[in-house]
Amino acid sequence: MNKTLATYFDYKSPFAYVAKKAIYDFETEFGIEVDWRPYTLYIPDFLGSVDVNDKGEVVGGSRNEHQWRRVRYLYMDARRLAKPQGLVIRGPARVFDSTVSHIGMLFARREGVFRPYHDLAFERFWKRELDIDDPVAIEALLAELGADTAGFGAFLDGAGKQEHDGIVEDAHEKGIFGVPSFLIDGELFWGNEYLATVRERLAA
Repeated sequence: MNKTLATYFDYKSPFAYVAKKAIYDFETEFGIEVDWRPYTLYIPDFLGSVDVNDKGEVVGGSRNEHQWRRVRYLYMDARRLAKPQGLVIRGPARVFDSTVSHIGMLFARREGVFRPYHDLAFERFWKRELDIDDPVAIEALLAELGADTAGFGAFLDGAGKQEHDGIVEDAHEKGIFGVPSFLIDGELFWGNEYLATVRERLAA
């Protein structure tokens, strides 16, 4: 029986960015088609909120010192994992809502430009070159990649929003709580440290 692999990601997760290449390699090595599913994290739930001014300076929010230490460590750890791939990870200037970019990914998949969209959305966000919560910026990225964006606005507010919300709701029912997460024939694994295990399961 062929193995099935679903992967949950968020463009604002550096660990999901780092995991992307390995998942692409799984597709090539095992001849599978990965089911990429956007899972929009709500950062204040576990890392607190942050208010910044126009200069990117922190001026308020609910993030405590413990959470700041955790954030600093997470970025340090993500950069360690990113370095062998030559990936650039610059801490975002503010807390983003990635919903728009995730709906953009669903639109890109319909338009046949999923892979280049996925690559550039990650790359440009982590270089601070893309606001993933800006509909104009996301539509421009889609157009740059050759997608017909005439219906993107309607998709963003209608069918795309419904599809996105349905994926997130279904993820919660399956026990998803963070990214990257992997479902192999219904069994859940969370975190980059399980990439080797995912590969072993696919090879089996």
